[in-house]
Amino acid sequence: MAIVSNQAFSIVNFRGDLIRDLVLRGVEVFAFAPDYDERTEYQIRALGATPVTVGMDRVGLSPISAIRTIWELVVRLKELRIDAVLSYFTKPVIYGGLAARFSRVSCVYSLIEGAGYVYSESAVSFPRALLKVLVSCLYRLSLGSSSRVFLLNTDDYRLFVGRGLVDGRKVTMLPGIGLDLQRFTEQKPVVEPVIFSFVGRLLREKGVADFVTAAKLVKAKYSSVEFVVVGDVDANPGSILREEVSQWVSEGTIRWVGKVPDVREWLANSSVLVYPSYYREGLPRAIQEAMAVGRPIITTDSVGCRESIEDEVNGFLVPVRSPQHIAESMERFINNPQLIAKMGRESRRIAEAKFDVRMINEKMISCFS
Repeated sequence: MAIVSNQAFSIVNFRGDLIRDLVLRGVEVFAFAPDYDERTEYQIRALGATPVTVGMDRVGLSPISAIRTIWELVVRLKELRIDAVLSYFTKPVIYGGLAARFSRVSCVYSLIEGAGYVYSESAVSFPRALLKVLVSCLYRLSLGSSSRVFLLNTDDYRLFVGRGLVDGRKVTMLPGIGLDLQRFTEQKPVVEPVIFSFVGRLLREKGVADFVTAAKLVKAKYSSVEFVVVGDVDANPGSILREEVSQWVSEGTIRWVGKVPDVREWLANSSVLVYPSYYREGLPRAIQEAMAVGRPIITTDSVGCRESIEDEVNGFLVPVRSPQHIAESMERFINNPQLIAKMGRESRRIAEAKFDVRMINEKMISCFS
């Protein structure tokens, strides 16, 4: 089986348990990605898989680059006599699916972790509308040959099936991509001081600017409350500028720690995760990880996010692009710190019921021919 991604670290971090389970079942796994270094190659081999370097940009729309990538995938799939392909993220799903089709690979699996930037409804423009048409056409071609398509939320099901991008009979719904709950263990609640954290890529549509605006509103009333941003700027067109983040830091609104190798420490030292996204999420991993360590959530009533939590049980759903509502939810935790522990316990309970990687891997593997 070939697992195709455009980020080597994501194969290690997000597919490692699946690779390990496949290898234990006697499957020979090849991990395709463009950006291997010595460390990630070692980690892939330690999982029992073989790293395969292929050229694939995360961003960019060059037709020549796309054709080159698909052709390279076709060549490698044939050389390695691949029987099955599992792709995830937009470009790998499209390129991997088309390459598998041209290589006559009989078993093709696609994991859609959210429709992403192209299908987001904010900042609609002619270039984005044109891009949406192009990507939809490519999805139809790619997913048409898929044996099984995995989706993470009902909004994406309606989008992909409703637009005719995939046959609904080929779809399997997953409650997330899975977490190792023995690695993400429940932590003691943090109530003094109260610390609100944002974790994720610093894209405007992920809501980081709304988080900062809400932080300013709260800090004006509660000076001891802390706000932490974990994550870095991104090559995505919707990324926040580094200079903007630096200004937030210099103003004293947030502490910015950038990209971290292990998010567990930062979640353990947080009181509440705030994730005010209006991006087309699948089921946000940051929310799943925070819930697993026993943290309440403030997130938006938007695609992917609304299915992640139970409103008023383990957190609060707020309208999209509403810093005022985010601030009001923050104040509920500040004025009622017992909610941090109470809702945190509920988060862990839900995580154990829905996000266990062993359960999700079993469901995926049962779909593999």
